[in-house]
Amino acid sequence: MAQVQTFLEQLYHEFKGITDGKLASYIPELARADPGWFGISIVTLDGRSFEVGDVAQKFTIQSISKVFVYGMALEDYGREKLLRKVGVEPTGDPFNSLIRLDEDSKRPDNPMVNAGAIATTGLITGSDPAERLNRMLSMFERYVGNEVFVDVSTFMSEKTTGHRNRAMAHLMLNFGMIEQPIEEALDLYFQQCAVLVTTHDLAVMAATLANQGVNPITGQRAVGSEHVRDILSVMYTCGMYNFAGEWAFRVGIPAKSGVSGGIMAVVPNQAGIAVFSPLLDGHGNSVRGLKVFEALSRFELGGFLRGHQLGL
Repeated sequence: MAQVQTFLEQLYHEFKGITDGKLASYIPELARADPGWFGISIVTLDGRSFEVGDVAQKFTIQSISKVFVYGMALEDYGREKLLRKVGVEPTGDPFNSLIRLDEDSKRPDNPMVNAGAIATTGLITGSDPAERLNRMLSMFERYVGNEVFVDVSTFMSEKTTGHRNRAMAHLMLNFGMIEQPIEEALDLYFQQCAVLVTTHDLAVMAATLANQGVNPITGQRAVGSEHVRDILSVMYTCGMYNFAGEWAFRVGIPAKSGVSGGIMAVVPNQAGIAVFSPLLDGHGNSVRGLKVFEALSRFELGGFLRGHQLGL
C-alpha cells in the first residue's frame, strides 16, 4: 500500500502551490482561515489511514453536516414520511438559492441545499433545543469516534450574519414548507454547520458510510444500514450543488462539499476520502480539493479497492 501514500504525497506537493480561489468571506469567521491549509486523508474499511498535510487542523464542517443530519432525519421519520417533507431532486441552482421556494410542492427540493437542510434540521426530534443539540452531537460522535464540539465563534458569526438563511426559513414558513418555531431550527442549523472536525475525522465519517453505517475504527453503528443507500444517492446527485453533474462526470462517487474548504467522498464498501483546503471556486468548492479528487479518480488505489478505480 506504499503506492497509495506515495501518490497522496505527490498530489499534495503538486497542488499545494495553487493559490486560485477565495476564502468564504461572507461568513466572517471563515475569512480568518489560513489559505495555505491543505490536508488529504483516506481511511479504509479495515481502519488503515493514508494521509498527508494538515489532516489534524480543525475547521467547521459547514454544509457537509447536511449529509449526516439527513441520515438522522431518516432514522427519526423513515424514508417515505421524510420524502413528503423534503424532496430529493437536484436543482442546478447555487446552494443558497431562493429561486425555487415559490413553487407548489410544499417542500424544498433536496436536503443538500440550504433551504432543504434548514427544513431537515427543523424536523429533528427532541423535547427542547438542548436535547435536539445533544442528540445531534451524539450522532456526529458516532461517525467520528470521539467527542465533538460546536465552535461558538463560528456559530455566532453565522447566526449574526445569516440573513439569507433566515429569509429562506421565513419564505418556507410562508409557503407551508416548515413550521414554527423557526428560530430554534435556524439556531440548530447554524450549530450543526459550526461543528469542529479535521480532515481525518471527515475521512472516518465517509468510511463509516462506505461501511454501511458502522464506524470502521470503533465498530459502533452510526446510522442504520437501511438508510445508507438513500444518503449516498442524495450525495451523488445533489452533494456538489450546481457542480454535481460535472463532479459525476469527472469523479463519479458520492460526495459533499462545505464552504470551509472540506470535501468528503465515499467509495462504497471500500474507503472514505476527505480533502481540506479553504480556497474556494465560484461554486463554493475547494479548488485544491477538486484537483485532488480528479487525480484520484484516475489512479487505481491498490488492492483495497479490489482492482476498481475511484471513478466510474
